[in-house]
Amino acid sequence: MTEHPTSHERHRPSAGRPPTPADPRGALLRTPEQVSTPPAAAAFDRGDPHGPVALPAQARTGDAPAGPGTTAQCAKQGPPAGQGTGTPAPGTGASASPGPEHTQPAAAEQDPHRPRPAESIPVQPGGEQERTSAGKDRRTGQGLPPSGPMPMRRDGDRLRFVGAATRRIARGIDLDEIVMGLCRATVPTFSDAILVYLRDPLPVGDERPTGPVVLRLRRTDRIPEERDTEGGFIAALQPEPSDLSTMTAELCEVRPGGALAEVLRGVRPVFADAPAARAALPELLGDDLSVPGGQRAILAPLRGRRRVIGAALFLRRPERMAFETDDLLVAAQLATHSALGIDKAVLYGREAYIADELQRTMLPETLPRPTGVRLASRYLPAAETARVGGDWYDAIPLPGSRVALVVGDVMGHSMTSAAIMGQLRTTAQTLAGLDLPPQEVLHHLDEQAQRLGTDRMATCLYAVYDPVAHRITIANAGHPPPVLLHLGGRAEVLRVPPGAPIGVGGVDFEAVELDAPAGATLLLYTDGLVESRLRDVWTGIEQLRERLAATAQLTGPDHPPPLEALCDEVLDMLGPGDRDDDIALLAARFDGIAPSDVAYWTLDPEDSAPGRARRLARRALSRWGLEDMSDSVELLVSEVVTNAVRYASRPVTLRLLRTDVLRCEVGDDVPQLPRLRQARATDEGGRGLYLVNRLARRWGATRLSTGKVVWFELNRS
Repeated sequence: MTEHPTSHERHRPSAGRPPTPADPRGALLRTPEQVSTPPAAAAFDRGDPHGPVALPAQARTGDAPAGPGTTAQCAKQGPPAGQGTGTPAPGTGASASPGPEHTQPAAAEQDPHRPRPAESIPVQPGGEQERTSAGKDRRTGQGLPPSGPMPMRRDGDRLRFVGAATRRIARGIDLDEIVMGLCRATVPTFSDAILVYLRDPLPVGDERPTGPVVLRLRRTDRIPEERDTEGGFIAALQPEPSDLSTMTAELCEVRPGGALAEVLRGVRPVFADAPAARAALPELLGDDLSVPGGQRAILAPLRGRRRVIGAALFLRRPERMAFETDDLLVAAQLATHSALGIDKAVLYGREAYIADELQRTMLPETLPRPTGVRLASRYLPAAETARVGGDWYDAIPLPGSRVALVVGDVMGHSMTSAAIMGQLRTTAQTLAGLDLPPQEVLHHLDEQAQRLGTDRMATCLYAVYDPVAHRITIANAGHPPPVLLHLGGRAEVLRVPPGAPIGVGGVDFEAVELDAPAGATLLLYTDGLVESRLRDVWTGIEQLRERLAATAQLTGPDHPPPLEALCDEVLDMLGPGDRDDDIALLAARFDGIAPSDVAYWTLDPEDSAPGRARRLARRALSRWGLEDMSDSVELLVSEVVTNAVRYASRPVTLRLLRTDVLRCEVGDDVPQLPRLRQARATDEGGRGLYLVNRLARRWGATRLSTGKVVWFELNRS
């Protein structure tokens, strides 16, 4: 059923009137010259293009078609109850008097964004009986022009309108939806146009904004105008934003003690012809514009819970019936509901922003680029409206070019779950820096969860990949098992002991060591990917395995699928009912380091060790074709090995790795980490790390359970 804009009035007959010029701005806002010129209204009636142009009347269904040079009349309301649609009542013709106000025409609905007929004002039987035979209103005794507009005379009309309008406003969940709901609910049923101003910036909660109060024009709506093929105006389906925003000032600073500040402080809506409003409107709209004379505009402050947050200006066309005193109550209700909704939307937006920022900072901003492995990740919250949860993933570089892969899931989807997740992730990073075995890391995480509370439960999977040995060590704490996609396209669910969730306490965790061939891809995930209300976890894991195998077949047996595209394909397996939980996904492509690119030696802690280390490094560089790096490498290797031999009691290890960079690692059994310091001119030592810091691309030192490793990297020339 097509829904045409509902009007409070019937348009005056316009036969013999010249066509009205199509001005998209209408006559809702006029310049002061137009207001003060008496012949302007006559110019409008004559169709004078130089006079002010009003918004055209809307065509009524069932009226006689408008002839050339005439304006289509307002949309006619449906017949009274008990009569069929499209058939005139007995004794009436097509041009009979229309029914009461606020009814909806019966036509096919085309625009789903317009309010349904149930939301508009229903037919009021007997509305025409309010007129006397002498053409006077029965209540007021004032004369009414023939076929003139019918205002909302009954309290029931206004109550129905306010109920429908507030329901539409209440549907909005964010700021734009609420403001749009106010505009669409009032235009054209209550007014022909509306301008909504809001404070910039909007205050949030109890905060007290500093600086002057500034109002910004947030939205304008009016009855649109369109010409039909016969040269007349047709009824539009819905109000749309117009050029009103270009005619008014976008920003307005409310001067303390000014007329606009007094109206806003008074909270109650006022007519535009009231003394306070006459002085306030030029400050709001600008000095070059004014509103139609008489009671055809209402200025309504928007007051939230604690303060005024804006204003709404309701406008009616000059040829339409003016607002009545009871319409101020309607405007007050609309303003109150809109302001409270805006207040709640701002608070909700701030809470959603805080939750989103908390979740974002809990997860890694970027993944590291360790040697011998490529990484990709995805995170999807359970709902866009609450982007917080307890799922996390991480990749932590370890000594010896290894990398720790972590994925976990804290129970719940609240801010508390996100906070606990952040604490567990920080603990896991600290434990990884100590180079503890995976089962020991899970054991300490279990103790940390018990210290946080008795009901702090989580699942976690911790894996360590060694690109030199092409091996991976995995320990599991109640988490779904990982899936390994081999280079040939075979997907395998790894058999890892499940273990108990973190937080249970008093349980041991077991680690397994598996092969990690070059070209294989390890997929770590949380249960939100494979479990939902429609399927159990093992069914989801099997579907995931089949999806990975099918994706690998597309690229052939010798080429693994691109890592980012693989993650997207995995997430595409989710159906409409499969998003019951957060999803964290971490994919690792094992490139490894070939044995020919690794040189490893053991040196006794004696004075000749630095010289032997220089000779071994020179031979390795010559074998790799990197002789031009010999001088720098020999100098730095000599300094680091000398420092290790001075304090070590066991053999010192030296390893060179050739990848996209040249990496050197020196290990000893002393746990104390070296510190970079500025040597004095009289000192005989203390310049080794200073040289390493100046010549190396990167360097660092990591404490191990058996000592430490000092490493540095040089760019390959």
